[in-house]
Amino acid sequence: MAAKKVLIVYAHQSSGSFSAAAKDAAVEVLAAQDCTVEVSDLYAMKFKATATAEDITGEVKNADHFRYAEETKLAWEEGKLCADITEEQRKLTQADLIIFQFPMYWFTVPAIMKGWIDRVLTLGYAYSQEQRYSQGVFKDKRAMLSFTTGSPESMFSANGINGDMNVTLWPLQNGILHYCGFQVLAPQIFWAPSSVSSEVRSTMLEGWRKRLQGLLTEKPLSFTPLDCFDGEGYQLKPEVHEKHASKEYGLTVGIHLGKALPPNSQMKAGV
Repeated sequence: MAAKKVLIVYAHQSSGSFSAAAKDAAVEVLAAQDCTVEVSDLYAMKFKATATAEDITGEVKNADHFRYAEETKLAWEEGKLCADITEEQRKLTQADLIIFQFPMYWFTVPAIMKGWIDRVLTLGYAYSQEQRYSQGVFKDKRAMLSFTTGSPESMFSANGINGDMNVTLWPLQNGILHYCGFQVLAPQIFWAPSSVSSEVRSTMLEGWRKRLQGLLTEKPLSFTPLDCFDGEGYQLKPEVHEKHASKEYGLTVGIHLGKALPPNSQMKAGV
């Protein structure tokens, strides 16, 4: 296996946390496979979470009606993005695999990590009207979520009070990662590590270490390709709709065709 470059975008305040242990395990195991591993420790970096005009050096095009996406696209094209964004884009450009390591806050990523997403994945650099989803800018890169939950797995089931984790993951994995073209690997979910024994936590970490041994050759999750949609309203093409009309499940969690959601499609590859 050829050496790969890995970027871990890490968000936890404590070096004694389970998230830190998961991050350290990834660094160790991947480095042992001759990967070059870089870590963006967002809290240690005091990474700015808010997307503002301060992200652009010099004058903006329209100060009276500042539009972040359009202004940062121009700034990216002209080399006028601020230094912290430029540095993270450098890391991302060089990486073959990106791992987002975090504790799940309010069914999503912590604010500091959302800020990384908002600021680093700028229009033009990470996506465009022409380059998104299966034709996205990063279609030759892989990305994955690795996170802890506060609730046990049973609460994130189809019958659980938190709802199906596949539904929770859809905006993150489809709306951010796949939108930018990434091949999305199945998430690594550590269910409620703060509520289990140290022995169970050790078993969780051992499972992660074992997975990391073959992570670079894993099959990614499946998403509906861009060419299955028309070019105007981006509606599913009639022939694709017809092909799936008699099937029990919808295509994906989001594009479900009014049918039952395909089980575990956001949590396991090949389903």
